[in-house]
Amino acid sequence: MQNFPFTLVIVAILGIYILASCIRILNEYERGVVFRLGRMVGVRGPGLILLIPFIEKMVKVSLRTVVMDVPPQDVITQDNVSIKVNAVIYFRVLQPEKAIIEVENFLMATSQISQTTLRSVLGQSELDDLLSQREIINHRLQQIIDSQTEPWGIKVSTVEVKQIDLPQEMQRAMAKQAEAERERRSKVIAAEGEFQAAQRLTDAARVLSEEPSALTLRYLQTLREIAVENNSTTIFPVPIDLLTPFLNQGIKKVQV
Repeated sequence: MQNFPFTLVIVAILGIYILASCIRILNEYERGVVFRLGRMVGVRGPGLILLIPFIEKMVKVSLRTVVMDVPPQDVITQDNVSIKVNAVIYFRVLQPEKAIIEVENFLMATSQISQTTLRSVLGQSELDDLLSQREIINHRLQQIIDSQTEPWGIKVSTVEVKQIDLPQEMQRAMAKQAEAERERRSKVIAAEGEFQAAQRLTDAARVLSEEPSALTLRYLQTLREIAVENNSTTIFPVPIDLLTPFLNQGIKKVQV
């Protein structure tokens, strides 16, 4: 009788342990893959889950989207340029039972397959394509990785190449190329401007040659613009056409 309280305590502790081992609570974004004596019997959750003590075991899986960074990878492009590239991958578990049964560690497996695919795909592309066709390469990576992780019940929604690190000599070469391209565009724009200006002057000269009075009006407008300035003395040439009538009158008087 003296050992009765101690035995009661042991039984109470054992009962609490058994009760705790058979009760599980899963959140809305979680599912539990239940195994009974090593055999999968189904996927349960969310909410309150009751397990048979010592017979059933549950592995919890999150259904939320996982954002995983792909470590920087050394890649040699198709045009023999050595670069270092890192990326980010977005995926989620659609079938928890496959994610647990078909692969040992689906997070590690997805990371490794992403690294190898990144090196393989970028190694088959040229540097100019990597820099200018980023969306196409991202879509190609997503399709390849998603097809490889589909047997594991994992859906890869997005793959983004974050950063491409170029060697210093390649950066200098690209900077020189960009500067030369900007200089070429500047010269082309300047030449185009000169051509348009010359064309406008040619059109103006053609109009003035067809209308002599227009040339006289332009001359008078120029005199007006000069007179506006604060000049004490203004010297300007007088067109012979303006003096011709007066000269003709003087010649007639002399003849008379």
